[in-house]
Amino acid sequence: MTAALAIEPKRDDALDQSIARASGALRALAKGDGHWCFELEADATIPAEYVLMRHFRDEPIDHALEGKIAVYLRRIQGAHGGWPLFHEGAFDMSASVKAYFALKMIGDDRDAPHMKRAREAILAHGGAARTNVFTRALLALYGEIPWRGVPAMPVEIMLLPKWFPFHIDKISYWGRTVLVPLLVLQTLKPQAVNRLGVHIGELFATPPNEVKKWPTGAHQHPALVAMFGAIDRLLRAAEPLFPKGPRWRAIKAAEAFVTERLNGVDGLGAIFPAMVNSLLMYDVLGVPADDERVRLARESIERLLVIKEDEAYCQPCVSPVWDTALACHTLLEVGGEEEEARARAGLDWLAPLQVLDVKGDWAVQRPNVRPGGWAFQYANAYYPDVDDTAVVVTAMDRSYAGRSDRPYDERIARAREWVEGLQSKNGGWGAFDADNEYYYLNHIPFADHGALLDPPTSDVSARCVSMLAQLGDTIETSPRMKAGVDYLLAEQEPDGSWFGRWGMNYIYGTWSTLCALNAAGLKPEHRAMRRAVDWLVAIQNEDGGWGEDGDSYKLDYRGYEKAPSTASQTAWGVLTLMAAGEVGHPAVARGVAYLQANQDKDGLWKEERFTATGFPRVFYLRYHGYAKFFPLWALARYRNLERGNSKIVQTGL
Repeated sequence: MTAALAIEPKRDDALDQSIARASGALRALAKGDGHWCFELEADATIPAEYVLMRHFRDEPIDHALEGKIAVYLRRIQGAHGGWPLFHEGAFDMSASVKAYFALKMIGDDRDAPHMKRAREAILAHGGAARTNVFTRALLALYGEIPWRGVPAMPVEIMLLPKWFPFHIDKISYWGRTVLVPLLVLQTLKPQAVNRLGVHIGELFATPPNEVKKWPTGAHQHPALVAMFGAIDRLLRAAEPLFPKGPRWRAIKAAEAFVTERLNGVDGLGAIFPAMVNSLLMYDVLGVPADDERVRLARESIERLLVIKEDEAYCQPCVSPVWDTALACHTLLEVGGEEEEARARAGLDWLAPLQVLDVKGDWAVQRPNVRPGGWAFQYANAYYPDVDDTAVVVTAMDRSYAGRSDRPYDERIARAREWVEGLQSKNGGWGAFDADNEYYYLNHIPFADHGALLDPPTSDVSARCVSMLAQLGDTIETSPRMKAGVDYLLAEQEPDGSWFGRWGMNYIYGTWSTLCALNAAGLKPEHRAMRRAVDWLVAIQNEDGGWGEDGDSYKLDYRGYEKAPSTASQTAWGVLTLMAAGEVGHPAVARGVAYLQANQDKDGLWKEERFTATGFPRVFYLRYHGYAKFFPLWALARYRNLERGNSKIVQTGL
């Protein structure tokens, strides 16, 4: 039977077998200490930057590793000749320029067919002068463009008072950790060693020294662009006159910021761009190679590599807390002695990772709140994640529901206190900070990516509402719960969906929100629920699955655009409808049938398409774990509701 014809779930015993095979495969993928950590893949930019970082520093050339990275980069080259931001996506200039530069550095001949196709695609789209600000900074470090091609960001920013319109406390955690060491690099302007003498002048339609204007982000308002552009020109003209005393104080402040948050072998911010910038900052400041800070910064980058038999790439970060918490939820949904034991082993691994003793950057906005969250990565104490924390808490609470032995209650209470403390004034939650809504900053030249902030979003807010509801809050008794629900209801789109900031996209946002609204006590007949159900049923693909890709984030988006079905997005669709009380809906049956028909022999699902988001329109993610636990979660819930006494989902997620 093909997926297109599978419109009814297979019989009960076949469903049980599907669940058992998937559950066994997921359990087998746990690490020896109980946790899960799956690959986290982005686009070509991260492995390309890894190669260029090594040559920038004149590290010994690892021909075997570079050869494997080259295989990976060639494999993901798009049919259009360049490199996309997600599987089968459109040409992206910055990803293409970096991938071409890295392959040329590795040794690929510029006249090789794949390099020629890439060069032609880049020139056809206006040439390398049309790259984004982060790529321009890399090109300036390599001497490919003049530094005037990068927005002026003087390191004296570190000395600005908090009331100033621009301050590092006003931007997101990822912006902060990437920018602070980059300020030092932009000020001291080191040049790449580049021992091989590789350059990419052939990618410019206009010689770099003749380029007078660099592109801005599509989201940026022309009037604000003009205003901030004038400020940029003024800063550039005045910077040579800045006194040396304050400059060196600012450099020292930036160095101290990085060192305090260096985060051991997990790296600054536990994200690749910040790690690389911190390493290069120490280099330009003359910190010896055997200094522990340099050693840690370099090791943190190496730990992101995924090296296989025939190819290799570098991850943007790792996701063990997120993967483990979601895997635990999945196994708890499956149920059974072995599944529950494995889930508790995962939760036992998670428990000591709770951050209880570090007041991170979030405390600038909430100084009186005690720490109590979990980070996304193995360690990132200054930047715990609200979303991860809520998902861990709901799993911990669920794992001992109805039992007298509740070993996680103190941790749950402390996490709840922290999550409640980070609620924003509008009732929603951001991922890492509260009230990070300085939207004018997304129009400065440095913010052409449009992702400088961390405002409240529906998906994170929904997770927090789900957590509070599962812990016993109600709309009637909890002002925080009511504010959260009111925020979510106000965020519903005209077509009935919700925007998904961290997952792709409206399917993810709608899944997150309907789980929360159901947990909060809204009835299936509530208008918001009905509108969401109607939208989701209307966009189901003919094969019974659901799909959505990165094009849904474009600024002129006018409604759902058809995309191929994926296992994880189909699972979200099925879970969403069941959260709305629709376990008996034909669309649910068709979604379940799609998942059964597309299950592999190993019990899991293949998924090459990207279904998660780093920064809308700029950076997307492929969680290799999503196709391993979300489909199983959906199948198990379908079975449980179909055979249970209640057709209403009783948990927060």
